[in-house]
Amino acid sequence: MKQRIHLVAGARPNFMKVGPVYHALAASEWAEPILVHTGQHFSPEMSDVFLRDLGLPDPHIHLHASGDTHATQTAAVLTAYEQCCLRDRPDAVIVSGDVNSTLAACLAARKLNLFVAHLEAGLRSRDRTMPEEINRIAVDSMADLLWTPSEDGDANLLNEGVPASRIDRVGNVMIDAYCMMEQAIDRANTPATAGVAGKPFVVATIHRPVNVDDKPALETIVNQLVELRRHVAVVFPIHPRTRARLEQHQLAGLLPAAGIVVLPPLAYVGFMSLVKASAGVVTDSGGVQEETSYLGIPCLTVRESTERPITVTLGTNRLVSRDAIVAGVHDVLRHPPARRAIPLWDGQTAGRVTASLRRHLNGPAER
Repeated sequence: MKQRIHLVAGARPNFMKVGPVYHALAASEWAEPILVHTGQHFSPEMSDVFLRDLGLPDPHIHLHASGDTHATQTAAVLTAYEQCCLRDRPDAVIVSGDVNSTLAACLAARKLNLFVAHLEAGLRSRDRTMPEEINRIAVDSMADLLWTPSEDGDANLLNEGVPASRIDRVGNVMIDAYCMMEQAIDRANTPATAGVAGKPFVVATIHRPVNVDDKPALETIVNQLVELRRHVAVVFPIHPRTRARLEQHQLAGLLPAAGIVVLPPLAYVGFMSLVKASAGVVTDSGGVQEETSYLGIPCLTVRESTERPITVTLGTNRLVSRDAIVAGVHDVLRHPPARRAIPLWDGQTAGRVTASLRRHLNGPAER
């Protein structure tokens, strides 16, 4: 009988990570992958579209657990997922990343003594004002098996007292997702749709609360992008949270007035089509730091710290302050970083994840 594996996803980054793993498990002779959608992001542009892009089925289980705050989201998923597991216990649970669904599902599963594996473990920004950092630390302290994307993740966990036997470095599954869809990305030609094909352009994507919820912070970023547009084309796919804050702070009109191409939220294929053709990216996203490093595209991350330092030391990423975006873009366009391969960021992570899970589930004889 096949072992039933829950893959828990609730937000866009989760779908990107579990997609390749779902396909690898489905192709095995021993595993039955079951996609669990928590409902944390329930709008089609933030979840359903990624299922289609990744070739995933409709979720086998939908918890419909959402909330307006971190506490209500976490509580809703915790309660709903516990009931799900009580009705039909899986053999293992895979959680990914650092969103509230990840923390809640991990907590529910561990309290039921279920085997939990954390995909993308060991990342640390050292900034505990970020809700995601709290989630990472808590999940890594509870999960039975920790899959890290890079050497620094191993070091972080070992420094926190995690036994080496619980850590497997498997590489970056986000690169698997990109490789799966590279042909579709090349066909999408989003730059033509955005009107910037054949010319240098920069992609901007900003959504973190620290950058958009505070009016002075958001206003500084808007002013920098407006100034940047005087020198290079700028395309800005707007996250729903960012759009709401721009409207709330009466800043929304400044972007199109300056000639910035404002787009609605893009599906992964469309977004990566833009990124791949761009001269550079301005972001506060986690995943974009990884994808640009893999592609060799300059990336400016508008944050004081990153949980992915390898993208700075080996990749094409650099951290910039909000008021230094224009200067940073000018610098990287004049002196583009060289592309360097990051170990195990090779599109084969899902296969290593599947092999690791089988070893650990089957006990010492398989290790």
